[in-house]
Amino acid sequence: MLISFQGAQYIGMASGTDTFVDKNSQLYQNYDHLYLNLFGTESIVIMVEGSDVTNPELLKAMDRAYESAVNIPGVIQVGSPSSVIKDVNFQMTGESKIPDDEAVIDEIISSSVPTYFMPDETHATMTVVVEATASDSTKEEILRETRTAIELANFPGDYTIIVTGDPAFMVDMNKEMNSSMGTLLMISVLLMVIVLYLVFKHVRWRLLPLPIVILGIIFTFGAMGYMEIPLTMVSMAAFPVLIGLGIDYAIQFHNRIEEELEEGYSDEEAVIDTIKHTGPAVLIALIITALGFVSLLTSTVPMIQDFGKLLMIGIVMCFLSSIFVGITVLYGFHKLSEKNILAKLGLKKSSANKKVVSHETVETEPDFLEKALKGISTFSMHNPILIIAIASTLCLAGFAADTMVPIQTDTETFVPQDMPALIDLMHMSDILGSEDQLNLLVKTDDTTDPELLKWIDEFSQHEVDGRNSIYGSSSIVDLVKAQNGGTIPDSSEEIAMIYEQLPDTQKDSYLHGNSIVLVNLEIGNAMDGLGLEGIEELSNVVKEDITWMAPPPGTTAIITGNSVIFVEVIDALTSGRVMMTLLGVVLVFAGLLVIYRDLLKASTPVITMMMVIGWSGGFMYATGLEYTPMTATLGALILGVGSEYAILMMERYFEEKEKGADPEEAMKEASVKIGKAIVTSGATTVFGFSALIASPFSITSNFGLVTVMNVIMALLATFVIFPPVIVTLDKFREKRRANAAGNGSELIDTHESNTIPEVTTA
Repeated sequence: MLISFQGAQYIGMASGTDTFVDKNSQLYQNYDHLYLNLFGTESIVIMVEGSDVTNPELLKAMDRAYESAVNIPGVIQVGSPSSVIKDVNFQMTGESKIPDDEAVIDEIISSSVPTYFMPDETHATMTVVVEATASDSTKEEILRETRTAIELANFPGDYTIIVTGDPAFMVDMNKEMNSSMGTLLMISVLLMVIVLYLVFKHVRWRLLPLPIVILGIIFTFGAMGYMEIPLTMVSMAAFPVLIGLGIDYAIQFHNRIEEELEEGYSDEEAVIDTIKHTGPAVLIALIITALGFVSLLTSTVPMIQDFGKLLMIGIVMCFLSSIFVGITVLYGFHKLSEKNILAKLGLKKSSANKKVVSHETVETEPDFLEKALKGISTFSMHNPILIIAIASTLCLAGFAADTMVPIQTDTETFVPQDMPALIDLMHMSDILGSEDQLNLLVKTDDTTDPELLKWIDEFSQHEVDGRNSIYGSSSIVDLVKAQNGGTIPDSSEEIAMIYEQLPDTQKDSYLHGNSIVLVNLEIGNAMDGLGLEGIEELSNVVKEDITWMAPPPGTTAIITGNSVIFVEVIDALTSGRVMMTLLGVVLVFAGLLVIYRDLLKASTPVITMMMVIGWSGGFMYATGLEYTPMTATLGALILGVGSEYAILMMERYFEEKEKGADPEEAMKEASVKIGKAIVTSGATTVFGFSALIASPFSITSNFGLVTVMNVIMALLATFVIFPPVIVTLDKFREKRRANAAGNGSELIDTHESNTIPEVTTA
């Protein structure tokens, strides 16, 4: 635990583009290593609202904030209307200050201040520009210093100051994620206490599985820190999920050891029998669950990969906690309880005698749950064709409906819609407009080549004129033409001289050395207007235009940018989602086949869970839910969670058969004896996932809702679909074996009667 607490301190937060797109993809390499590192910036925006933003006192306060902000370490530049007004006033009067005459201020604003800084008479903005590649901690420090600078600037009291922009939004979202995770864990634990108290009442120390699984969660936190797995919008949901999954192991061991003790075995024998019978079954279930989760690692979305890693680590930690700590604690509690009972009776127990004072087996009346489980399994086994036909029809319909479930990849819809940082960001977009872009990186050997600049000018104009979704462009060409009377010089030397005259802050926004030129194509609020599918189509159109209007020889142009990068997510959530599920099915089947070397045992749990996967698609379509990076993992989760129930039921079924029961009787016994533990496990898992519904992040709450329904359907399939499937197939196999054995005996008898008749007579 101490080691785990130390490791937990290394857990970092992640919410940027690299949580959505694989860092090894070529698209991300172009985006991160070229665009972000060379040209990428982010702006903290200070927006001022009031009746008149041309007020000299307000502009002086903005100037004080400006002077403080430019000295913050890590700030590239600061933009403010106050600095523009001061510069123009210096050219006019020789004094670098804000004029006191409002008429002079109005004249300067109308002629020189960009509309971005003053879109109207009631709004003014400042921008604090930082590198896009700066660490989250650096951005948080700059944001804190910026807010301090605003406080010290002493703005007039009748103005509203809003600090927003992408860095502010991401910092606040990380804080919300952190606090949200703690809340979800507390709700999950509270719900677990309720369900264990109500459902697990047939054993002593009914709440013990909860601290055992929490211990496993603590171990998981530690491993997460040491393995540098970040906390993202998806991975933060792993812990309530793990409580729901991991508590199942503790419940199964707890239930079996109590069952052994009730039958009169000594405490040592109860432990041995529990490990002997339940240990392998739970371990097999864990392995198969892990194989289902392995498919998550094949996703091209990094935060889904991290989710898979956490789930795999977590179930192992919870298993180790249950089998070592859980059983040990139960053994100790029983010894202590037995000692207290004997002490009250005034008896002493011989240290040589390992047997408990013998218990008399008392026949008890089956409770409601036992009767219900036995009745359900009996009905389903007696009507296999009806049950399987209905289930298969719903499954096939669900698979068909699944293809029509929409996909949601707008990250702003994933976060709490009442989060102040999001409200401020949306308000800024309403006032200033959105600035989505397609970014072209033009690689060349000579950035002063006139032919290159002319191509950029012609191509940019062609895109603005010919594509309705492209509203404008910006590049180094605009600055060169502004310095040269509206034309591009005909020689490299003239262009090089213009470059030297440009301020570094302007030049570095579009040029990297003598090898790369950046061209920005403005697409407005494309995320809302076009959506990611529309952006993908527009990107493909621009790529085709580059092919038809090819740049000069020796020059290449690639398209990138924040808008383009999220197109990768579409493929990950469509084809990637289906491939994850199919791979999970193959891995689970292969794993069961290797473990059991029995086609029946390998196929039955998979058939059962394939039904649930189909039902899940139908449920999402019927309820109008959308696929997100989290709900895209449902196929793997259903396989992982549901297979465990089916495997535990199957293990107990064959254990009862080994005792001499026929298939139907063995299934009835299994449904009653292990069914109560599975229902308890399922109920705790449902309650664990229910905590996710309370998340303020819609991506997490929707995931919680769907997984709750999937676990309920997995339980339903375990008690309704699994019994008729395994009993029908098992009977069929026994019949074939009997026929084969009978045919073999007839052949042997015939052969013997023809050759050694006296043996038959004897």
